[in-house]
Amino acid sequence: MKKISFLFILLPVLFISCKKETAKCPYTAPVTKASQAEIDSIQRYVNINDPSATKYSDGVFYKISNPGSGTSPTVCSDITVKYSGFIFNNSSPFDSSPTPVKFSLGSLIAGWQNVLYLLKPGGSITLYIPPSLGYGSRDVKNNAGVTVIPANSYLKFTIDLVEVQ
Repeated sequence: MKKISFLFILLPVLFISCKKETAKCPYTAPVTKASQAEIDSIQRYVNINDPSATKYSDGVFYKISNPGSGTSPTVCSDITVKYSGFIFNNSSPFDSSPTPVKFSLGSLIAGWQNVLYLLKPGGSITLYIPPSLGYGSRDVKNNAGVTVIPANSYLKFTIDLVEVQ
């Protein structure tokens, strides 16, 4: 009898200890699309500056330099990247990280979320992002309160995808 009651106590403990905790992803893929006016504006820019760029369905234009290999990120992935961000027609980056930095892809602007799944680790891409898929109609300020990205800015990012977790 003691063996049977021991099994009744032990079995639930074993099942509970084997239960995997799966964290739910708090992100969903964005559904925002650029307006035709924004798409036309980027089209004019890339025709002059990067005619081989391809238009993605949401209005971001991109050029893959190296597709990489391995697993592509999803909106729920943590990614490690090196990047530089520019405002159109400005050769100085408003932000960059030449050393790898980790982000949750779902926490980034829609222009990154919608297109980075085209890359795999080791891949490189250039993105041309309209305001509605970037920071929209709000200024982005640094810690000192200085505007680093004016409202309604068109953005260019060069991104190296280092790792997908």
